[in-house]
Amino acid sequence: MRTVIHYIFLLVLIASLNSCNKNSSEKIDYADNVVIAHRGAWKSNNLPKNSIASLKQAIKLGCTGSEFDVRMTSDNVLIIAHDADYNGLEIEKSTYEELSKFKLSNGEILPTLKDYIIAGMQNNKATGLVCEIKPSKIEGRNLIITENILKLVKELKAESYIKAYISFSYSILKKIKELDPNAKTQYLDGSKSPEQLETDGISGLDYLIYKFKINPQWIASAKEKGIDLNAWTANKIEDIDWLLANEFDYITTDEPELVFERIKASPISKGYKLVWSDEFNYKGKPDSTKWTYDYGFIANKEKQYYTDSLKNARVENGNLIIEAFKEKIANKDLKNEKYNNTWAAYKAEIDTVQYTSARIKTENLAEWKYGRVEARAKLPKGRGMWPAIWMLSESRQELGWPESGEIDIMEHVGYDNDTIHGTIHTKAYNHMIGTQKGKTIFIEDPNDTFHVFAIEWTPEKIDFLVDDVVYNHIKNEHKTTAEWPFDQKFYLILNVAVGGNWGGREGIDDTIFPQQMVVDYIRVFQTKE
Repeated sequence: MRTVIHYIFLLVLIASLNSCNKNSSEKIDYADNVVIAHRGAWKSNNLPKNSIASLKQAIKLGCTGSEFDVRMTSDNVLIIAHDADYNGLEIEKSTYEELSKFKLSNGEILPTLKDYIIAGMQNNKATGLVCEIKPSKIEGRNLIITENILKLVKELKAESYIKAYISFSYSILKKIKELDPNAKTQYLDGSKSPEQLETDGISGLDYLIYKFKINPQWIASAKEKGIDLNAWTANKIEDIDWLLANEFDYITTDEPELVFERIKASPISKGYKLVWSDEFNYKGKPDSTKWTYDYGFIANKEKQYYTDSLKNARVENGNLIIEAFKEKIANKDLKNEKYNNTWAAYKAEIDTVQYTSARIKTENLAEWKYGRVEARAKLPKGRGMWPAIWMLSESRQELGWPESGEIDIMEHVGYDNDTIHGTIHTKAYNHMIGTQKGKTIFIEDPNDTFHVFAIEWTPEKIDFLVDDVVYNHIKNEHKTTAEWPFDQKFYLILNVAVGGNWGGREGIDDTIFPQQMVVDYIRVFQTKE
């Protein structure tokens, strides 16, 4: 009997040792997404930030990472806290016993780093821990905190669970690399280029979003050097979409559920890759490497005179503004004989211009065949306004219109304010003979709210969308170029017209000026193939 008991005990001991060995060598397989829950997934369930509850919610959501903040008390206890003060007590000058008397709003005790990591290792197969080390005000203490954190992680055999260490202190990150060369590190301050980080062995940039917007060259540089791209704190749809479009490795957010929603809606998730964009994160005239101008009277008996004046086309506060004014200037084409006996004779008959505006285009600078083209914009308001975001083909000069084709991504006339038009024009289908293929969609508040106007264009079809809703589907009938001239490159045009055959059908209200089309961005995606 005693032999049997000894045998059973031996089996239990072996199983226990195997279990321990398995746990100590087990590697977490991080979720294949970009979502880093900022201080845990706390917002939707009204949980305390930096709580174990918010960590568990991030794990439940399947975020690839959950970020948290570490500080050290006066008695050298590592705790999870963002601010330097907790309930009126300065953390570095207070003991853990003093601090832990005050529970979190959900009744949870103030977490120690040890308890937090242990909780993060339980029932977690996909969510990495992103450990932010808060710098100390006390000289020499940063290195002590860093050493203690890495020592604890090693004791808990939690190295594989730490997705990255992040900090505003560069010296802390360099110390981490010294103590654990395999550790991933990301710098938070936003003051160093990818080249500097690569030189110092820092693994990633984790910067405020606007730092990347004013230094867009850092994105390509980081990708080229294999340095992780992370941005904080992305809570707005427009910011999240921009980060997804630029294929950031990570997005740190208070709204992880929203980021998951935007991932599903992103062109990137449909196999597209961003190939061209203007985010208008500069000031002055539109970027001359991307845009050029049309001048004077152009077509459709429109009343505006197009200029390259800064007042008519400018970039400010992160937006392109195309603005129409009621003002009188001389017509430079007055009595120009080249228009005699042509459809454009009216251009030479106008003595004094009554309105000015702008029309910018990517012709001879950027042209594309197929893809998704989208613009986020607010439209001008009032009778007589006629803004458009549209495309013409590279063969327009050779073949003429409408044989060369036209794609009207967005047209709007002020006398019909809640209606957006999406249309194609070809030799067989155009408004001159009343056969154009266009449809409309009704939207609320096109003037004071941004909407995303887009097309998705393939060899087989062109879909027109507003805010990701398809409202016009044009199918390639596989007949001739008279029906489908869309297997060639097209360039973009943005303009605000005044009056004209369509925009001025019900006259022009001269009391509305000036009027603007405000464009947040233009993006062009193409399939990765």
